[in-house]
Amino acid sequence: MKKSLIALAVVAASGAAMAQSSVSVYGIADIWVGKIKGSSAQAASGGVNTSRLGFKGSEDLGGGLNANFQFEEAIDLVNGATQDKTFKRQANVGLSGGFGTVKLGRSWTALDDVFGAANSGFDSALAANAVWQNGYTSAADAQIYYATPSIAGFSAAISTQLNGNVAAGDDKTTSMNLQYANGPIAAAVGYENAGFQKGTMLNGSYDLGAAKLLASYYTTKSDGGAKINSYQIGADIPLGSALTLSVGYASSKTKGDSESDSAFGVAAAYSLSKRTMLYTGFRAEDRKANGPDQDIFAFGVNHKF
Repeated sequence: MKKSLIALAVVAASGAAMAQSSVSVYGIADIWVGKIKGSSAQAASGGVNTSRLGFKGSEDLGGGLNANFQFEEAIDLVNGATQDKTFKRQANVGLSGGFGTVKLGRSWTALDDVFGAANSGFDSALAANAVWQNGYTSAADAQIYYATPSIAGFSAAISTQLNGNVAAGDDKTTSMNLQYANGPIAAAVGYENAGFQKGTMLNGSYDLGAAKLLASYYTTKSDGGAKINSYQIGADIPLGSALTLSVGYASSKTKGDSESDSAFGVAAAYSLSKRTMLYTGFRAEDRKANGPDQDIFAFGVNHKF
């Protein structure tokens, strides 16, 4: 009888623990069909969002403290392949609470949090800023990431790699951001020091109701001394409860060069439901510094689960 009572107590305690924990499987299936200038019609994965499969969970530790984990991999819908690392997009564990969020492992950088926040074309493969000559580090291995809670619309984050995990000859990435979002206004500044390159991003948006205005500016300077300045402007225009049109123009130029690269893009998205969207659009390029042009026309489907 005593053993039975103990067993029941163990089962009850286990049930309580399970009730305080949650694990979910999620993902995005996104594929488009289109044509890039100079090539035949093709299908490609990830027009608006990278196709992915992920696992995430959270455990309530009490007192407002939670333990969290997330594993996420990219999937190519054209052939079903994954990237070179099983969980190249994310693989981390951490804690969150009133102090904010801390993550350890592979995760998005603080600059990535804000990089495409004000990008036209739904920050997709159709976006005009595909002509930008300067890039950034979107995710990093062995990273410590911390994000503050939002206070009066303000929030911030910082991420850095641990020196002992950076291989000899490689560059350590450290980045940070400061964001503001309140009502129709959103703005952000982000900074990255990737060793070989330092970059600063400024962007913002203003929702007028009839349209949301978008703008961003990104400047980088490499160890070799090359400075690249890029910008884009655009607008997201709702044409109904389910249809949104996005237009944008982008330009990029290396300091000292006489020519620049530019592009104009138009994209439309139609929501069939909260999880499924159809999209289409084109991007017309004028690459005078780094040709040839890669004009694109495409249509696709995006489904979140």
